Amino acid sequence: MALTSEQTNSILSDVKNFLRVTWNEEDEELTRMIRRSMAYFKSITGAELDYVVDERAKDLLLERCRYVYNRSAEEFENNFRHELLNLQFRVAVDERRERLESET
Repeated sequence: MALTSEQTNSILSDVKNFLRVTWNEEDEELTRMIRRSMAYFKSITGAELDYVVDERAKDLLLERCRYVYNRSAEEFENNFRHELLNLQFRVAVDERRERLESET
């Protein structure tokens, strides 16, 4: 799912609020961090997630951005293993349901 500039700005604003960043000098780097984090989630789920609608996916995105911002990305998977497995399972179930619905 390609994000519109409005969606990107909304997610950037959410990340900045979550990180308590009140300045704009880091916006470009934060946007790259968001895109890399989205690519990370796509690589572990095999799906494009909707971070605007799906609050659980958005929460994980915010948390991963926090870890990356604080130079602790290597700790994210261990600390959020349960949530990541839950996300993978939920995506797989949703894809299976969509596939079954399209076959009928």
